[in-house]
Amino acid sequence: MATPFCAAACRLSVVAPTTAQAPRPRRRGLVAVRAEAGAGGGINPAIRKEEDKVVDTVLTGELAKPLTAYCRCWRSGTFPLCDGAHVKHNKATGDNVGPLLVKK
Repeated sequence: MATPFCAAACRLSVVAPTTAQAPRPRRRGLVAVRAEAGAGGGINPAIRKEEDKVVDTVLTGELAKPLTAYCRCWRSGTFPLCDGAHVKHNKATGDNVGPLLVKK
């Protein structure tokens, strides 16, 4: 089950190691899956689309909490802060994205 955004603009792919990569220890049942933007689509569905590039800078001394979570899935209603929207995104797309945690 995909979100309307992802159904139209994403494709899911299974990442397999190439022969050029060093062999890794085998893990049973482990498959890496990631959501990728489709043709003409983007990963950011609606956040600050009028900007050429979305960039946020925060000085760690200005953080209100000792640990702050920042969004990396572009689905947060409180962007750039994480609101847990990645959980729904991951279930819908098979992705495994989580927040960036910054410690003070």
